[in-house]
Amino acid sequence: MEGSHSGLVRLFGEQLCRKASQVRILYPPNMIMKTIFCNFLDRANKDGTITLKSLGKAKNKVSKPMLPGWKDVVTEIIINKRYAKGLDGIEDYSHVIIVYWLGQVKECHLKHHPQGRKDIPFGGIFACRCPQRPNRLAISTVKLLSRKNNNIKVEGLDILDGTPILDIKPYTPHYDLVSKARVPAWVNRLIF
Repeated sequence: MEGSHSGLVRLFGEQLCRKASQVRILYPPNMIMKTIFCNFLDRANKDGTITLKSLGKAKNKVSKPMLPGWKDVVTEIIINKRYAKGLDGIEDYSHVIIVYWLGQVKECHLKHHPQGRKDIPFGGIFACRCPQRPNRLAISTVKLLSRKNNNIKVEGLDILDGTPILDIKPYTPHYDLVSKARVPAWVNRLIF
């Protein structure tokens, strides 16, 4: 390993070096690998609570939830400039997965009729994608349109203007594609 051996940097759970913002590791021989470290935006407390800070915000023209119409909405996601390098290479993907916080949701449901429709079975909140969840987290896979500096533009994200963004991941079929997935028949009656 090349670089500083002082400070605190963790790799695979081991203390390797201290005060390093970049570490170069020789592995395999004659191949230099680099890492640029950053600060966590989350924290777990001893009492079991988890604190998350947003990575950025969504910017679009949608101020109220709507059904249908999300598929054509273009949203700009602006992340904190300190994390912009984390977007390097995202342009090589056609789709991304956005993780966000639904802070505008005012009700928490354990069971309900999805989309408030009586023709959809009364079921548990964990058996649907509705926003009225105990932890107001959401994920959506959307088309990536462009990236410029600390901004990406996506299409089809069901998100309100100003919504906090928690994470961005590339859609990778090796992880995300499920062949022969099974869903209840009522899902096909939902409005998207």
